[in-house]
Amino acid sequence: MQPLHYDNHIMPIIKRFAHCVVRINSKDHAPPHFHVVMNDGREAWVKIDPVEIIHGKVAAREIAEVVAWAASNRETLAAKFEELQQ
Repeated sequence: MQPLHYDNHIMPIIKRFAHCVVRINSKDHAPPHFHVVMNDGREAWVKIDPVEIIHGKVAAREIAEVVAWAASNRETLAAKFEELQQ
C-alpha cells in the first residue's frame, strides 16, 4: 500500500486509480468503510468487510477495479480505518 497523501487534512488518499481515488475519513462512522471519489465528483461508500457498495451514485461496474483491489487489501484497509478513528 502506498504512503498516505493528505488533502486538506480531512480525508487522506489511500490509493489513486486513473478514474478515482480511495479515501478514508478520520473520525468517521461505522461500519468501517472507505470513500471512492470519481474524477467527476461522484462518490460511493464501500464497506470494508465484506467489500460491498453501501451508498452512492456510482455503478458497480465503474469501480470494479477498486472493489477487486479492496478485496485483496481488506486487512490493511480495516487497520487504516481504525487508525484514523483515534
